[in-house]
Amino acid sequence: MSVNMSQKQKNIAIIGSGLVGSLLAIYLKKYGHQVTVFDRRPDIRNVKFSGRSINLAMSNRGWKALREIGIEEEIKKIAIPLDKRAMHVNNSPLYFQKYGKEGEAIWSISRGVLNRKMIDLAEGHGVDFRFEEKVWDVNLPETKLYTGDSEKGEWKEYDYDLIFGCDGAFSRVRHKMQRRSRFNYSQHFIDVGYKELTILPAPDGSHKLDKSSFHIWPRGEFMFIAMPNLDGSFTCTLFMPFEGKVSFESIKTKEEAKTFFKQHFPDVVDDIENLTEDFFKNPTSALVTMSCYPWTYWDKVALVGDSAHAIVPFYGQGMNAGFEDIFVLNETIEELGDDWEAIFTAYQEKRKPNADAIAELSYRNFIEMSSKTADPKFILQKKIERRFAEKYPEKWIPVYSRVTFSERPYAEALAIGDEQERIMGEIMKLPLIDDIWDSQEVEDNILEMINK
Repeated sequence: MSVNMSQKQKNIAIIGSGLVGSLLAIYLKKYGHQVTVFDRRPDIRNVKFSGRSINLAMSNRGWKALREIGIEEEIKKIAIPLDKRAMHVNNSPLYFQKYGKEGEAIWSISRGVLNRKMIDLAEGHGVDFRFEEKVWDVNLPETKLYTGDSEKGEWKEYDYDLIFGCDGAFSRVRHKMQRRSRFNYSQHFIDVGYKELTILPAPDGSHKLDKSSFHIWPRGEFMFIAMPNLDGSFTCTLFMPFEGKVSFESIKTKEEAKTFFKQHFPDVVDDIENLTEDFFKNPTSALVTMSCYPWTYWDKVALVGDSAHAIVPFYGQGMNAGFEDIFVLNETIEELGDDWEAIFTAYQEKRKPNADAIAELSYRNFIEMSSKTADPKFILQKKIERRFAEKYPEKWIPVYSRVTFSERPYAEALAIGDEQERIMGEIMKLPLIDDIWDSQEVEDNILEMINK
């Protein structure tokens, strides 16, 4: 990161000490700004984890943002590389699907462990954190913020040059911006919720499942995933409808929970006691896609990460997209110097189409992971795509690789993915495709459609 010294020193507030807030604080501190981070929650470094997290999948975009600021190697120490999916399909042997080319992997990191580390690193750079201090109101034109113990009690006023909202999908800063004229906002909840569960380490401390894999149990309407931790455990997430025949609502007793796990996930029954206990102890959380625009207010306030574009977690890109926001914001600062109005305008114009694209891709992947991954037609289509991509890597990069192992814009991945899907739709209509899928004829057909 080459620091642009044409930046005048500013007094900056960041609302939210999560992953995006703490990384943004490190970036801004490098320019010599005074940076204070406010969070209504206690310091996560002193808190036992709450059972409301999905392990993170760090991929190329996230690493790029960490590398730029010089902390990539430090974070790799707390991550585990996963180079494949492990598919646990009922009545079939376990099978593995490689993610990408040799050496391509996503990295499993515990959200809590990473957040603690990022706050430590930010403090090491001189960032000031104010925990258990809730922001109740923001005066946008004057960049003032107000904190206090309660909405009706005494408030303390702070005055800043810039304010960044990194306070998540239900952002207080965005809430204030929403009241302004011509501010567009929408949120969409899916009917599926999630619950965090744990598979404990084996008695000798090792992992009970393959630790280089992202484990998926696709079951149509619901699914179970597991990602490894350094201590030998797996953080698991059960995604399931809130209501209905098989749903969170339909499992009311420990016996019903045990029956559910035995019936649908027979290969994790050794952990059934622990899974059942977690099922009733941990909350059921909702999943939302949130979209808004503009993301900035004059040269004073900007939204970064989930506060600007919350997405469902089915592409593993929420954190990566937030970190990429910061990378792009930083590039824009380096390019435009001290003109914050121009910086904010360029930042939101560059990022908004890409945020919309990854929101769409994540939602589609939810449909794909839950209902299609066990469908024979879908599996055959993926086999044809994989064979073609291996033979013609310059002509066909799968959309998953474009999102996960590349740093090209999300919007480009979405557009090319749509075109590939159209081509595969035609291929799957060919007579006897089950028999001729690996033939020259199929290959020629794809080549012809690509070159049209």
